[in-house]
Amino acid sequence: MKPYANAQEKTGIERLSRPFIEKVAIIGAGLGGLAVAVALRKLGYDVQVYEKAQDFRPVGGGLGLLPNGLNFLAAIEPKIVETIKNSGCEVSAGLLKNTQGETIRTNPQSRFQDKYGQPLINVWWWRLQQILASKLPSESIHLNHRCIGFKQDDRSLSIHFDGGKTVSADLLIGADGINSAVREALIGDGKPRYLGSMSWRAVVKCHQELVNPSEIGFVNGNQEFMYLLNVGDGHISWIYRKLSPEYTLSQDANEVKSRVLNQLADWGESLRSLVEATPAERILEAPICDRLPLKSWSQGRVTLLGDAAHPMAPALAQGANSTFEDAYELALCCSQASSIEQALTTYEQHRIPRTQLIQNRSALGEMRYYATDREAADKHLQEQSQMSNEEFQDWIYNHKPEVEFH
Repeated sequence: MKPYANAQEKTGIERLSRPFIEKVAIIGAGLGGLAVAVALRKLGYDVQVYEKAQDFRPVGGGLGLLPNGLNFLAAIEPKIVETIKNSGCEVSAGLLKNTQGETIRTNPQSRFQDKYGQPLINVWWWRLQQILASKLPSESIHLNHRCIGFKQDDRSLSIHFDGGKTVSADLLIGADGINSAVREALIGDGKPRYLGSMSWRAVVKCHQELVNPSEIGFVNGNQEFMYLLNVGDGHISWIYRKLSPEYTLSQDANEVKSRVLNQLADWGESLRSLVEATPAERILEAPICDRLPLKSWSQGRVTLLGDAAHPMAPALAQGANSTFEDAYELALCCSQASSIEQALTTYEQHRIPRTQLIQNRSALGEMRYYATDREAADKHLQEQSQMSNEEFQDWIYNHKPEVEFH
């Protein structure tokens, strides 16, 4: 696929033919893998995405898209933010609730739009995956492809899949999540780090009066909490987390549901009914984990992106948002470099210092949820990053791309 000839005048990004990269293989058709595929394809590269799942099912929970993530998505695909707004819910208020479902306090959320130029949008992970996938030709997404490793030298790169299939590429991007097979083959740093917090989440379509579509709810319990997110079309995402120094996983879906309901035994009926209305097989049970920051994400023709590179606790809602920054920066670096080594070195220089700070602060933020002294926890956060909460939010949300990809 030849890069577009008139790109220079449209974007300021040089899209001349780059012989050092012609074909790009991306492992993982999650949000990061699809976003970087869209960006690279716009710059004229032959991009192929390989996903271990056998089909695209309505999975995942709700997530909040924040100004920095929306800025970089809009730079990759200028009209996508409007599409996401139509598929999700733009948030104007946050509700603090007690465990009986009663609202204690209402906080306006318009500050995102007013201060940073983009709103907070809640959307179902699966819907966002479908929106991104729709921007790619269907033949460039290969399902039922489980990557088991790769081999590379100065001149070539081959990627191996379960079942004996092998493909070649000039560049391999591991966007295959916190348990990344590419990261394991590249770095081999073992299992993720458990942060002492367990999570159960689901998206369910049901009638509820806890939160309106423009509201986000936070239920504050005793070393446990729940988020309530409307994610569009009558669907609500509930996310329940509990402090748990050790973790065990349930044996089957019915046990998962029973476990959550048992933990919510003293909660109000309006909250318990959300879980009761959720089909057991739709509830995702998982430990909250991250990994320690890396000094490098790349070797030779291989690099990492998103949760494969910098998995983080969800406390700051920056997992997906920082991944969209990665996708833009990696595509930009590939378009402006004269070698793969230069492209990946620049990519790391642009991304690692920022994501390292977000990873560290996210881990501390996860424990803040359970702190008995919130003021002391906030002070510890500020000391660790040498920024107040307001300074940190400005640094996060004001991050903007240089140019758009047209």
